Amino acid sequence: MSERTFSLKNRWFTGSVLAVLAIALVAALIGFVWMPRAHARDALAGMWESICRAAGVPVPYTGPGLDIDTAQRSTGVIVMAQMMAPADGASIGRGATLAMRCTMCHGARGMSPAGSPHLAGQPAAATYKQLRDYRSGHRASAIMRPLVEELSDADMRDLAAYYAYLPRERLADPIDQSTPRLVRHGDPLRNVGACASCHAVEIRKPASPWLDGLPESYLHQQLLAFRNGTRHNDVNAQMRNAARHLTDQEVADLARYYAAR
Repeated sequence: MSERTFSLKNRWFTGSVLAVLAIALVAALIGFVWMPRAHARDALAGMWESICRAAGVPVPYTGPGLDIDTAQRSTGVIVMAQMMAPADGASIGRGATLAMRCTMCHGARGMSPAGSPHLAGQPAAATYKQLRDYRSGHRASAIMRPLVEELSDADMRDLAAYYAYLPRERLADPIDQSTPRLVRHGDPLRNVGACASCHAVEIRKPASPWLDGLPESYLHQQLLAFRNGTRHNDVNAQMRNAARHLTDQEVADLARYYAAR
């Protein structure tokens, strides 16, 4: 009698087992996937991270001087096409006054003579986002953090508008060179997107900087920082996901290519 009861040939027993398994699966999906995603502090967190949190896996260590939002979010800026309003003359003028304190590193006309990034002609949204990230601590810099701490949101928008207004000058003639495959096509097998899909001048992707003509040493340093995770203010970890698969030679080639344009 017992063997007949607990037998797969018994449709009531089989149905009960399947029902219990279905309930367990639904409960697991709700408890480990839907609930963590619905109540997550970071809406951009991955599914695996949400499951780990629901299972009680400890979160990464947060330093005592870093708030939870800064530690867990890649940026505090909501990036969208309309994040910057069209700049007027008054905004550009205020930005020019504020930029006087930036000339030592970024040049009097936004073109750095010292290996710092060129800001002249950069999209206003890109400059504004980086200033916000420096102030919030999402992008670490012992030099930039003290300089932006006292800036208001309007100040940062004015600075961004001023640098976007400046014409991009060339410090050297561009070098005729072949375009690396990663720039045009990326490497789908390694989950590396084409650089040109975000950083080409004609693309104008919100908050994405133009890389043409930037100092080679700066580009090389930033690619390495994204690769090893010391820089992590990229939305959805896009740069980190791409850069972590780059070889040292590819990093050097990309930095050299963009610097020479």
